[in-house]
Amino acid sequence: MALAAARTAPAASTFDWLAAVKDAAITALLAAALGLFMVGFRTADRGAAGLQFDYQFTDLLIACVAIFLGRLALTAASKGMAWLTLLIGAALLAAAQGLKLPSDFLTVVISLAGLALLLHAAWALLRGSSAGAAAIADVSGRVNAATVRLFPWLGAGMLAFAVALPFMPFADQQVMDLGILILTYVMLGWGLNIVVGLAGLLDLGYVAFYAVGAYTYALLSTQNGWSFWAALPAAGVLAAMFGVLLGFPVLRLRGDYLAIVTLGFGEIVRIVLLNWVDFTQGPAGIGSIPTATILDHPFVESPPEGKVAFHQWLGLEFSANHRLIVLYFIILVLALITNGVTIRLRRLPIGRAWEALREDETACQALGINPTNTKLTAFAIGAMFAGFAGSFFAAKQRFISPESFVFIESAIILSIVVLGGMGSQLGVVLAAVLLIGLPEWFRDLGQYRMLAFGLAMVLIMIFKPRGLVAHRDPTIRLHPPSGRGSPS
Repeated sequence: MALAAARTAPAASTFDWLAAVKDAAITALLAAALGLFMVGFRTADRGAAGLQFDYQFTDLLIACVAIFLGRLALTAASKGMAWLTLLIGAALLAAAQGLKLPSDFLTVVISLAGLALLLHAAWALLRGSSAGAAAIADVSGRVNAATVRLFPWLGAGMLAFAVALPFMPFADQQVMDLGILILTYVMLGWGLNIVVGLAGLLDLGYVAFYAVGAYTYALLSTQNGWSFWAALPAAGVLAAMFGVLLGFPVLRLRGDYLAIVTLGFGEIVRIVLLNWVDFTQGPAGIGSIPTATILDHPFVESPPEGKVAFHQWLGLEFSANHRLIVLYFIILVLALITNGVTIRLRRLPIGRAWEALREDETACQALGINPTNTKLTAFAIGAMFAGFAGSFFAAKQRFISPESFVFIESAIILSIVVLGGMGSQLGVVLAAVLLIGLPEWFRDLGQYRMLAFGLAMVLIMIFKPRGLVAHRDPTIRLHPPSGRGSPS
């Protein structure tokens, strides 16, 4: 017991105050340098005087002081001095509420920072005590066991809800738009999960394949008259070819170097789309893209001569929501196909080769697995599903431009995979609902809604650092679960 208490006691005597203060000061100076031109200056229209600068150095100084204290608090918590983190968090929260800060935005930010530090300190103190650590381990074990048992039911329940959503009373145009957006990112997350979650290849340019699929359908439909269903396979095949094209230069790269090359590839595709005006119409984008139809029945109230509208074909009254409902079910089916193919491939030799490559590429090669073919198939199949999603995006939006495929899209998709849990299909769904739906649900908060988004990500990383769904059964077991020596 004495040994356990010694291990969990705060290491105040070993805390290097000088190093901690120096680290916090450097962090604050970097924040000041980065925020000088983003926060310190703001242009304002003065009427006849034209545009002039508004200086906000006071806001910047207050933010840098808060950053200094926050960094010092986090360092203290990592060194076992959670009480100092608790004091700094309480001081920031009291200052934000008690002092009259220059802006409401600054008040909210510092209040949330203080609240986050208080939660972090409380969590560290709870884990630091032997009773608290035992209670956390017990609760965590029970939750994990219950979660594993609920996995099939949770997945079935989410699928049933997704199918029934368009027929619910609250399913208006806004809800359907949000549902389509979430399902699109679910499909993209499942596609990237093959590359990152299963094969372990960090891809920061995944949005490039998304753009290839979108532009393939847009060009084939507007210039050659192809329908959505005819162009969909072409978009997937062309995106897969681009995936193989990306795969060849990165065969010998790992880790950060691989991420840099894939990031460059995504930017190359975007810049080509932006500057090849004769082919892609450049920054003006491509408009009037035909939407997806069912058996060539358009979603219009008055169809062209010789055609039957969708509502006439089914004998219904015209509703503008019909198009969104059909598009919703199209992306739902495409996402389910992506999930089904991924699960099937995971159980095949190629899926096991992906997982072996993720765990140890050197050992994978020593076992006789060809890493070249393994990497190329992962890039190609992941890119193919991104191409399918891109063609659907173009059909839904009916207008695309290079600005729709910037790096932040790749970052969001990668965040969905990482926060959901590497290799977890269900985790991707939960993370997509959280990361895509949360900013929309908090849209009424205006400029503060991204704070809710950021706070949710911070809380997930603190309490679930391995992702929302960190548990996943092995693809293949040496012994059955009930057999002797099976893993617990």
